[in-house]
Amino acid sequence: MFEKERLGEYEIKNLEELSRYAKGDIIKMTTLAGTGHPGGSMSSLDIYLVVFFFAHLLDEPKDKVVVSHGHTSPGVYASLARLGYLPIHDVISFFRKAGSPFEGHVVKGTPFIGWSTGNLGQGLSAGCGFALGAKLRGENSHVYVLMSDGEQQKGQVGEARRFAKKFGLSNITGVIDYNRIQISGNIEKVMPQNIIENYLSDGWDVIEVNGHDHNELYKAMRRARGVDNPVCIVANTVIGKGVGFMEDTEKYHGNPLNQAEYRQAMEILDLEDDLEFYRERRKGTCTWRPSEAITEEVIDSGSPFTYRDEDKVDNRTAFGKALKDLGDKNISKGHLVCAFDCDLASSVKTADFAKAYPDYFFQSGIQEHNTATVAGALSTTGILTFFADFGVFGIDETYNQHRLNDINKTNLKLITTHLGLDVGPDGKTHQCTDYIGLTSNLYHFKVIIPCDPNQTDRAVRYAAQEKGNFLIGTGRNRWPVLSREDGKPLFAEGYSFEYGKMDSIREGQDGAIITYGGMVARAIKIADALAKKGLSLKVVNMPCVREADALMLDELAQLPFVCTYEDHNVHTGIAPFIAQQLLMRRYKGKVASFGAKDYGPSGETEEVMVAEGLDADSMIEALSRMVKKKRGKR
Repeated sequence: MFEKERLGEYEIKNLEELSRYAKGDIIKMTTLAGTGHPGGSMSSLDIYLVVFFFAHLLDEPKDKVVVSHGHTSPGVYASLARLGYLPIHDVISFFRKAGSPFEGHVVKGTPFIGWSTGNLGQGLSAGCGFALGAKLRGENSHVYVLMSDGEQQKGQVGEARRFAKKFGLSNITGVIDYNRIQISGNIEKVMPQNIIENYLSDGWDVIEVNGHDHNELYKAMRRARGVDNPVCIVANTVIGKGVGFMEDTEKYHGNPLNQAEYRQAMEILDLEDDLEFYRERRKGTCTWRPSEAITEEVIDSGSPFTYRDEDKVDNRTAFGKALKDLGDKNISKGHLVCAFDCDLASSVKTADFAKAYPDYFFQSGIQEHNTATVAGALSTTGILTFFADFGVFGIDETYNQHRLNDINKTNLKLITTHLGLDVGPDGKTHQCTDYIGLTSNLYHFKVIIPCDPNQTDRAVRYAAQEKGNFLIGTGRNRWPVLSREDGKPLFAEGYSFEYGKMDSIREGQDGAIITYGGMVARAIKIADALAKKGLSLKVVNMPCVREADALMLDELAQLPFVCTYEDHNVHTGIAPFIAQQLLMRRYKGKVASFGAKDYGPSGETEEVMVAEGLDADSMIEALSRMVKKKRGKR
């Protein structure tokens, strides 16, 4: 809808009148709620009106909008309502009321809004994900990322700028509300920055406009669509625009007006004071509900590979081979598979995929925050998306980005290698011993820590077919291929991965060791050594470290002794979860937990295990005392 060169007089007058009414809506909803951000909503308002009125939001393929400074939600709701996309009375009445879709920060499902935001600095990365998806599918659509000036201080914004330029995302336009005010005052006093120069230095085109002139905004957005380069529109605005006493005043960034100020604002805007009407209406319930677009992925998971111990394949290599095979089975059929890397392709084993499918591999450099968000956003567009990284970078460093991915119900397959004390010589900064605890805070992430290459292969293929966010973790070292008594691989013929299922590796009557990942092979060694001492311990593999296998737990609850064994922080790994599950079953036996009690030293993996008391000899000695003591009481 940006066909003509400039707006006509009627269109300009119409937008000016819509802006006046919408300013009143913003003030009414924030005053009624007693909370919100009226000032910035009013400075961004004219940008919203032009984007929502003229972007190709109803066409196929549709343009996408990301409002990165989600606290300006009153401006988003008011502009959409005045343009007929939302019920105006509901928007004003139920803003920030529990149960209402008109939340304090913009949420996905609001018309034309593609991403729930609020954590400043992540919107441009999400926009890059959407723009990349459109480019990969050959769509002639555009992405608008609307941002604040203050959030340009965030390092992730710079990461996103570089990503967009490197990968030729000419279908993205950033629009900055440059009102020069943030919570603590003028942006130059809070943290000086060279916004225009930063975009130019990273290779973007920049257009500077009056952010309250609808015609200037329109012409800039029209021009941006015709440029073969990412474009940033810097829109000079005034906080609280249209109400004199609010203008250029930091107080109104995040504070609603009091009653006297509200009445004065209504007089200035020449609008009806109908706050009591809305106050009464707020006692009811909002009936409008957002709609969510559902993207379906058709994925051929292929046939699993089977490894024997003599193949000397580690779990991360098994992931890399499965990833390459998924590309082989799907990309030629038009079912796209993408992989993201942060300068670790040879270590996280994405190199084979990168060589075979360079157009679907995105080397993002040492920019984990941006990569996590780009990959998350891309995963919502119907493209199977993997992001592989070391644990301390892929989950620890990017926890906040994955939290927002979780809120946005992305479909990301996060592969984290180099987990646990297994990292050994790299030392405490790289020994990721907190990933279960962190992901336990993410309500919708599923976590799988396979114990050998065969289980890894099948877990990767399982996650590829399933909707939702998955974390699949491996160590650095090669772990043995587990075998049945006949010598055949345990997780091969006749085995299919089932989320939430715990695997019985060894049977025993005197107690059980519950573990996962590389610790399973160690637990088997410990159980075999104790068997020679006359102690019979069951070994249970728990690859889905946050899920309860009811049947297995019922069985474990009949044993006199149960312990957890992990190279993870003992306080936040599986130990608390297993203890809770046994307590729910009124377990009367003894429970023990073995895990990392502090950051590990730098040394060979076995040396680190000894330092933490998790090596086989230490465990055999500890369990001999514990199990014998319990047996004596029976």
